[in-house]
Amino acid sequence: MTTKASVLSTNEENQQGLPVEDPDDAIEDGHQPVADQGCSSVVNKQEDRLKRLSDLRMRLNEARKRNHAEYVEEERRNKMPVHFEARKRRAEWELAEQQAKKEAEERGEDYGRLKVLDTGADELERLDRKKKKKNPDQGFSDFAAAQFRQYQRLTRQMKSDMDMYEDQKEKLGDGFYPTVDTLLDPQATKPTKAGVDRMVQDLEKQMEKRGKYSRRRQFFDEADIDYINERNMKFNQKAARYYDKYTAEIKQNLERGTAV
Repeated sequence: MTTKASVLSTNEENQQGLPVEDPDDAIEDGHQPVADQGCSSVVNKQEDRLKRLSDLRMRLNEARKRNHAEYVEEERRNKMPVHFEARKRRAEWELAEQQAKKEAEERGEDYGRLKVLDTGADELERLDRKKKKKNPDQGFSDFAAAQFRQYQRLTRQMKSDMDMYEDQKEKLGDGFYPTVDTLLDPQATKPTKAGVDRMVQDLEKQMEKRGKYSRRRQFFDEADIDYINERNMKFNQKAARYYDKYTAEIKQNLERGTAV
């Protein structure tokens, strides 16, 4: 029926003298039928979606590779000794220092003078103030040296009473310089009340100072910063002593973004 109707309409148009458009001419002019245009739009949308899916897969693979590389690097750091990077930099600095000193000696130059020329003025002032201290802390060497340093610090605060010294020397005679065979009278060597009070006062000062003392801990730049202030840092350190062995894996998963 459709074919007959189209033929009749064509014949009627021919009879009326109206121009008839050929379908082949329409295609050559660039005008496609409506059905072909709908098919092409569906194909374009499908190609666009496939392209976006391919891009997402590529990004997913790239992220997976980066996560794996970071995981391998983290495992390598965990297997190394504590603060390995800081110790490595320290060892490299010492080697460079020894090499520079050796080269200066070969050239016949004073390495200490060359080092001072390369040091800033503020650093030199700090070192000079440290040298001028009356009782500088040279670091721990042994218990005898530490005890002697404390003895010097305590005796420096005491004032000598030469009158009492001479009086006691006169009373004791040769016993003032005792030997292993000397027997001293306990009453003659009994400390005065002022001396006892001075000792008690000094001990109380030591106890008060010891209560405020906190051991200096070395700060490492390579350590992770997981705190917002000093108080929070101390809390995290205390919590880490007891719970790190249980939460280490969870923390690593959160940092990598692979937590379930």
